[in-house]
Amino acid sequence: MAAALLPAAFAAVIAALLICGGGGGGGAEARILLTLDDFGAVGDGIANDTQAFLNAWNAACGSNEQAVLAVPAGKAYRIWPVQLFGPCRKKLKLLIAGSIVAPASPDAWAGRDPMKWLYIYGVNDLSVSGGGTIDGMGQEWWATSCKRKKTQPCYSGPRPKALHFEECRGVSVQGVTFQNGPQFHLIFTRCSDVKANFLRVIAPADSPNTDGIHLNDSSHVQIMDNLISTGDDCVSMVGNCSHVRVKDISCGPGHGISIGSLGKNRTTDMVENVKVDTCLLTNTTNGVRIKSWQGGMGFARNLRFESIVMKNVSNPIIIDQYYCDQPTPCANQTQAVEVRKVEFVDVRGTSATKQAISIACSDTVPCRQLELKNVNLTMEGGGMAAASCYRASGKSAGAVVPPSCLTKD
Repeated sequence: MAAALLPAAFAAVIAALLICGGGGGGGAEARILLTLDDFGAVGDGIANDTQAFLNAWNAACGSNEQAVLAVPAGKAYRIWPVQLFGPCRKKLKLLIAGSIVAPASPDAWAGRDPMKWLYIYGVNDLSVSGGGTIDGMGQEWWATSCKRKKTQPCYSGPRPKALHFEECRGVSVQGVTFQNGPQFHLIFTRCSDVKANFLRVIAPADSPNTDGIHLNDSSHVQIMDNLISTGDDCVSMVGNCSHVRVKDISCGPGHGISIGSLGKNRTTDMVENVKVDTCLLTNTTNGVRIKSWQGGMGFARNLRFESIVMKNVSNPIIIDQYYCDQPTPCANQTQAVEVRKVEFVDVRGTSATKQAISIACSDTVPCRQLELKNVNLTMEGGGMAAASCYRASGKSAGAVVPPSCLTKD
């Protein structure tokens, strides 16, 4: 996180090393350096630098040599909604040493896709780094959201995602700060072999739907060494996600680390082979959870939550096959997303709610092969917490506090 505080001179040295191939031998492939300023950007935080950014991207992406596209330190570049496309001819580095800032007013999206701000499609082998900031300026969006504004008129429609990659492979986002996204901050949709490491993601605790890192239909993902403090899930994944590693995360405030929601509108979602470990959750409204809508199909299986520390966390462990996030009650349905082979290992800390473990599963598709191992959750301020299970079976091992409520498989 200290990278955000690097002086401009040091950032320039880093850029030079990148261009020179990191100081390696003469066999390193040549690279070219392009900056937004080369294409007429002003960088005063006021001027519209969108066209300069778009022209710089097109030049870097179309280069026959590996390119470094730099957002210079000490400047703020105001970028209106923009869509960037690949594939690029060579590997590309986007070095964000300064700030990329969204328009403050939602009016800037008039006539544009309201779900996109920085949207990158079809790119492979891109790395984003540099210690700078991506600022979504979401304050006016949150103020009118029906989730925050309880009186009419309020806005319940889509809001822009800050940085959204779609159909990508081999993308790495490391060492930058995301802040105040109108909605999700960093999203991967239908991507593979991607990394999101050493990030700082910050938004107020009451900012609606401001997930930190969100995965949709993505596989072979590494999310590590991140500090995430937002108004929604620190990390979330939906759709068909597999082979995901989430490690060394400081989360809070926010809604915890979530798989789901799955199966909304009777869709089929499949999430498997996910490991979440070595995480600290502080003052979150949920801990680690799996959530699915009634009527959905598919599965959530082969999931492991390990070495998790909770501090004053509401609902530390949750599996909820009756998730319903809408103003009217959800209809009872018999179909459900199957949940099985889920392990909670070495989970400890304090719960802000009496119910520390809550597992509510379907009558027709109950949860199976669950495991609670070496779990120690007590009430914040002292006292015994409780566990509640419905249609959930599995086993427990080691000391489990509160006592396991699972029935035997």
